[in-house]
Amino acid sequence: MARLIFRLPDIGEGVTQAELTAWHVAVGEHLAEDQLMAEVMTDKANVDMTAPAAGLVLALHGEPGTKIPVGAPLIELETDEATAPPPFPAAPPSPPAPPTAPIMTAQAGVLASPATRRRAKELGLDLHNIAGSGPDGRITTADLTALQPAAEAGTREMPITGLRRQIGAHLQAAKREIPHFTYVEEIDMTALEALRASLNARRAEDQPHLTLLPFFMRALVQTLPRHPRLNARYSGETGLLRLYQPVHIGIATQSPGGLLVPVVRHAERLDLWGAAHELARLATAARAGQASHAELTGSTITLSSLGPLGGLAATPIINAPEVAIIAPNKLAERPVVQGGQIVIRTMMNLSASFDHRIIDGFEAAAFIQALRSVLETPAPLAAPP
Repeated sequence: MARLIFRLPDIGEGVTQAELTAWHVAVGEHLAEDQLMAEVMTDKANVDMTAPAAGLVLALHGEPGTKIPVGAPLIELETDEATAPPPFPAAPPSPPAPPTAPIMTAQAGVLASPATRRRAKELGLDLHNIAGSGPDGRITTADLTALQPAAEAGTREMPITGLRRQIGAHLQAAKREIPHFTYVEEIDMTALEALRASLNARRAEDQPHLTLLPFFMRALVQTLPRHPRLNARYSGETGLLRLYQPVHIGIATQSPGGLLVPVVRHAERLDLWGAAHELARLATAARAGQASHAELTGSTITLSSLGPLGGLAATPIINAPEVAIIAPNKLAERPVVQGGQIVIRTMMNLSASFDHRIIDGFEAAAFIQALRSVLETPAPLAAPP
């Protein structure tokens, strides 16, 4: 028998920690080699941790929602073999464990752990006025809970963990660090909708139904070369803007766990049908939780559409480190004045947000007007790339 400590491996791309999202084993359980032990998440991608060898589970480190540093212990096994293979030879050594946090006594005469003090602060409770039930009168979280008023009927608390917490942190950082500005323009989609209906009516059995997104992808591919600063990623830390010739389009996709952004790589190489195929493949993988880390990273500009739920306008948050996000709103028939006459046209408002550190108002407006022109004269979008 041998004791094996399985440490969180280096998942790559500069990842320094991952969130533990689920355990699939328990202490005392006997595992087979390659059996699923746990799930962790990093940069919006779920990663399965499997057993490197058969053995008995001796200890689990961390609860779901805990951030685990790369190289830190995740699970301890008593292996069936005298010498078990190391789980990941390249994994860095575990950092020294921090000293046990002392009981804080910053408030005279009060014994409470740091976690209890944080909770008391959140609840607006003065620890001096609370009688502790712990050893030596220490105040515990149970003491704080006992002082809370009874919860209103029909309410419940829901911890935000996993993908939803990762999304929240990413969006919060983007909104905090990027000076957003949003530009909204009206697009006449009548001709494009007629083209889409015609192509769908003639599509082959193996061809997917064309939504609006493949047309927007093709329009971006045709417009971005004239506005290269829009197809870029910016690092505020280094002050470097990286401009891309390939167009890697992130597609905001709703999944059971929250919003994901799978990436259609090299959209410039795809025609409408190829774009539609790739969109369908990636959306299915993302919603099933099967999209790989590579399929969820590396976009250079993002499309975010709610389809019929798109509303009149939006203020989309940029998918950092990109510098722009395009958000088509819903289609609607509206009265429009053309040549002095009121006619009914299929219209759409197009919302877009830009990083004002990189894109000024003139450049943003010029880009959207160029994109509008392509969408309103859509025949070239159906041509091969």
